[in-house]
Amino acid sequence: MSTTDEAGASSSRTVGSQTLARGLRALQLVASTPGGISVQEVASRLDVHRSIASRVLTTLADFKMIVRGPDARYRVGAGLATLASGVHTTLRDLAEPVLQELARATRATVALLVVEGDEAVALSVVTPPDAAYRIVFQPGSRHPLERGAAGLALLAAGPPRPGEPEGVAVARTQGYAITFGEVEPGAYGVAAPLRSVDGFPAACLNLITFREDVAEASAPALHEAAARLDALLA
Repeated sequence: MSTTDEAGASSSRTVGSQTLARGLRALQLVASTPGGISVQEVASRLDVHRSIASRVLTTLADFKMIVRGPDARYRVGAGLATLASGVHTTLRDLAEPVLQELARATRATVALLVVEGDEAVALSVVTPPDAAYRIVFQPGSRHPLERGAAGLALLAAGPPRPGEPEGVAVARTQGYAITFGEVEPGAYGVAAPLRSVDGFPAACLNLITFREDVAEASAPALHEAAARLDALLA
């Protein structure tokens, strides 16, 4: 290939990468704006001309990643929901062996939870096989982020927010959150956030028990399990 051809190919790759980056950033903007986002708002956030933002959004809409509403604002589409389902499946599959070992070691119910909007949602729940008692709840169970150890840990995994609960700052400092009776009456929750990984939602490991001694002794095991899962996701 001639030098001219090589320069042309390199330029084409650069343009293609820039276009892909714009598309992915626009998709992130739409996904993080529940009320929808306009073409002009995307153009301003991407620092591009309105016509470029419009082309990017139209392409994403063609692939059903986003939809344009009657108010001319773009929102998440069914195609993105399908991708999210695949991401959740990958995260769940990687986490379940770690959860099973953690449940056996602590003899407590453990779960993997992720952020979905302003809620914490359980992707996977594992109960100890030989415990005298078990706390059981179903995958898909959800509760507000401001309540419970898992919610605090998920908030702690992100940047500080104005007015966030005091327990979030504590969780950031000590690496885990602990609460009592905030989600399940009479039960302790202890949760450790996972490290943020591009392409995955904020996530945490959560232990639930009626025993105070188990809750107070569980932080090292939670940290070890979270570190193992972080390594698998890296």
